[in-house]
Amino acid sequence: MNRSRERLLSLDALRGFTIIGMIVVNSPGSWGHVYAPLLHAPWHGVTVTDMVFPFFLFFVGVSIALAYVGKSQRKAERRSAYGKILWRVVKIFALGVFLNLWPQFNFEEVRVVGVLQRIAIVFGVCAILFLNTSWRQQFCLGAGVLLAYWGLLQWVPVPLDEVNRGALESGIVERALGASQAVSVEAASEGALAPNLEPGTNLQAWLDRKFVPGSMWERTWDPEGVLSTLPAVGTGIFGMLVGAMILGIGDPYRRVSWLFFVGVVTVLAGEVWSWVFPLNKNLWSSSFVLFSGGWSTLCLAACLLLVDIQRHRGWAQVGVIFGSNPVVAYALSGMLTLFFYASTSYWPSLSKRFMDGAIGLGMSGELASLLYALLYVGVLFLPVYWLWKRRIFVKL
Repeated sequence: MNRSRERLLSLDALRGFTIIGMIVVNSPGSWGHVYAPLLHAPWHGVTVTDMVFPFFLFFVGVSIALAYVGKSQRKAERRSAYGKILWRVVKIFALGVFLNLWPQFNFEEVRVVGVLQRIAIVFGVCAILFLNTSWRQQFCLGAGVLLAYWGLLQWVPVPLDEVNRGALESGIVERALGASQAVSVEAASEGALAPNLEPGTNLQAWLDRKFVPGSMWERTWDPEGVLSTLPAVGTGIFGMLVGAMILGIGDPYRRVSWLFFVGVVTVLAGEVWSWVFPLNKNLWSSSFVLFSGGWSTLCLAACLLLVDIQRHRGWAQVGVIFGSNPVVAYALSGMLTLFFYASTSYWPSLSKRFMDGAIGLGMSGELASLLYALLYVGVLFLPVYWLWKRRIFVKL
């Protein structure tokens, strides 16, 4: 087998199941009735939902290693790849902004950053790095980014602005949907807060307010903001290193064994680091990078064993179909909310009618909400299945 050109069905399946996970957690029947694991952790801590996005960025890194390994070794192909990478970054970023505008297209309140925008940046940075560095250099760079990010948040004072002054006086910061949260902060000097990991008052939040244009997800900061994109690139680098391991180990069972070993060690390392730098998806903390990357590696190892080596492929087919057109599935999941969640004073939304009917039949609100999300996944399965059957793969 030419390992530089092999295609892993397990990777397609996991990418697809990750997209399904994104849709499920973003599309409940009612936000008032959601099982706790399907909600993000309010701040420190990790739920299953918090792991979905880093899983996808990890698989972006693995895919880069598998797709660009030949180009990295041939100078002419490497040069020709730069333009394609940049154009792909622009298209994915633009789609993310478009989905944030949909359907009102209120440009005054546009959210410039977001999930697809972060995917675009991580892909672009990691692809350029892969074409120009060795795996050892990528390892050193990734470790340096995680350590530097930890140092910035733990030891750099946060300049005072209106939000930080208000938090210092009242102990309260505003979050999305008019919610507020108590914070514990103290002054480091007349013009700065002491370094902290509190929501809205940390260094990342201050940089978001200073440099992110338009509106932000949490009003005064954004979980996909400026500084936290650095460790998100670290997640992509982690995936590239695992991809390099897949390419470099010929024996399939030895490859899987090493992936299991790396996954376990990295999960434990992330857990230990969390004692001083808590697991936090909003901050994309360095410990969160290792913890989520370790679990991503373990899932990939298990899927490699089951799907690519032992060829138990029936259960993976749904994931493969979604994973063949992941951007289409994700974009449609955002756009079709206009029809499945919109309501008027005369016409309640489909989601509300479903929830009212299911609860009226005696179903719990949480179960009804999850069932609606799964039905929504089923609706989105139809167009991606149609594309897959016709071997149409939309690549941005």
